[in-house]
Amino acid sequence: MTIKFRRRGVVAGAGLATAGIAAAASLLPKPAIAQDAPQIKWRLTSSFPKSLDTIYGAAELFAEAVAAATDGKFQIQVFAAGEIVPGLQAADAVTNDTVEMCHSCSYYYFGKDPTFAFGTAVPFGLNGRQQNAWMYDAGGIDLMNEFYANYNFIGLPGGNTGCQMGGWFSKEVKTVDDLKGLKMRIAGIAGQVMSKLGVVPQQIAGGDIYPALEKGTIDAAEWVGPYDDEKLGFYKVAKYYYYPGWWEGGAMLHFFINQTKWNELPPAYQEVVRTAAAYANVVTQARYDARNPRALKALVANGAQLRPFSQEVMQACYQASQEVYAEIGETNPAFKKVHDHMMAFKSDEYLWFQVAEYSFDTFSIRARSQKS
Repeated sequence: MTIKFRRRGVVAGAGLATAGIAAAASLLPKPAIAQDAPQIKWRLTSSFPKSLDTIYGAAELFAEAVAAATDGKFQIQVFAAGEIVPGLQAADAVTNDTVEMCHSCSYYYFGKDPTFAFGTAVPFGLNGRQQNAWMYDAGGIDLMNEFYANYNFIGLPGGNTGCQMGGWFSKEVKTVDDLKGLKMRIAGIAGQVMSKLGVVPQQIAGGDIYPALEKGTIDAAEWVGPYDDEKLGFYKVAKYYYYPGWWEGGAMLHFFINQTKWNELPPAYQEVVRTAAAYANVVTQARYDARNPRALKALVANGAQLRPFSQEVMQACYQASQEVYAEIGETNPAFKKVHDHMMAFKSDEYLWFQVAEYSFDTFSIRARSQKS
């Protein structure tokens, strides 16, 4: 069974982003706060530590909005990574009925099936706005939930980081040869792409990256971007900060909900959950966009050396990603179905983005350095 997306949930979610949690209750369906609404308590396990107020905070925003909209009758308790299960096992806990839901990244479960990657981000895929457009208005939510049904849960978008950074490196990467033998923390399908270029990918939870870099267990690590990376202190143990994170042009988080528990919810509560998730989705990306500039300045002031990936490296990575897509698609029909759908959407999106968005942004970026 899949969950059919309702556009009015997105409209409400966008409004909540500006009005706040208090206003959320008045915008949500009236039956959600009816006197005879049931008392329900759920547990949500996060894949992230409490120190990351952006990503972990999205789950708290969600839970607060659900409680506010139901007069406190629907309570969702949020647990940080490791409090119930390790961060990279959050979705497993939902599948196995250990918890009712989780907040995680779909691509963390790439090892189960590469199709999981599309729920978060894939190399040279969609940017943040396009990821939202694909999910909410081009069938992405239903397409992914058709796949997630195999794992006994449904998914709702629950945040986006925007385009991420390329990560922290202990040495400069000027050519493709510099990647060979590099031990790098990199998640999802991007690790398979990088392995084609000689990188040894490592999947490590966010809270374990710093000590791995400090001890030299890994040579490089990607996480998110300036705001989170500054909080985790990566600039203290790796000098070179590369961009862009071509494997995560718009990395989307998800709320995964146990299918049986979802089906048991009254329709009004299901609508509350949809709207609260949309609220968290909007606010999370807004926070990253607002907070990354200051954090980037602080990182540079603390000695981080900004470096762009060279065109040689970018082109090699792009070619490797196309080879990986073709190889996986030959034996995995579900992967090919979602990949073909997303990439066709991306092609059309850039027909539009290059006309107005790219032109506007390019001029504005150049103009900011001009004196008025």
